[in-house]
Amino acid sequence: MPRHADPRLAAVIDFFEQLQPGDLPRIGQVYAADAFFKDPFNEVRGTAAIEGIFAHMFTSLDKPRFVVHEAMVQGDSAFLTWDFSFRLRRGPAGPQVIRGATQLRFAPDGLVAWHRDYWDAAEELYEKLPLLGAFMRWLKRRARS
Repeated sequence: MPRHADPRLAAVIDFFEQLQPGDLPRIGQVYAADAFFKDPFNEVRGTAAIEGIFAHMFTSLDKPRFVVHEAMVQGDSAFLTWDFSFRLRRGPAGPQVIRGATQLRFAPDGLVAWHRDYWDAAEELYEKLPLLGAFMRWLKRRARS
């Protein structure tokens, strides 16, 4: 049984939740050839560039894994909430989790034409790093006072 009644969204969820380095050549089965992709660190166009982002993820992180919690679709637009868990190869030991959301737009052929990730890099990543984290937490306290 698919994770979502919409086959386009079910294909995206399955791809990300099962993603392994050997799956990267299949990115063209999920993304349109000229798809746009943006997250807090990257802004690229095309499947080769998107594949490069995920290849870098696998070389930089140990055990990266996506778990989708909610998925909604309306027409050609979709929205997902997810957890991304991983271990840093350098930096804080132990598992890390980033909580985020993705907005998608599908092309007429059902492939992803537009992908935008939303997550707070300061809270989810920078605050957990030893030196930068102390500074980021101090900035947050100052902003609240």
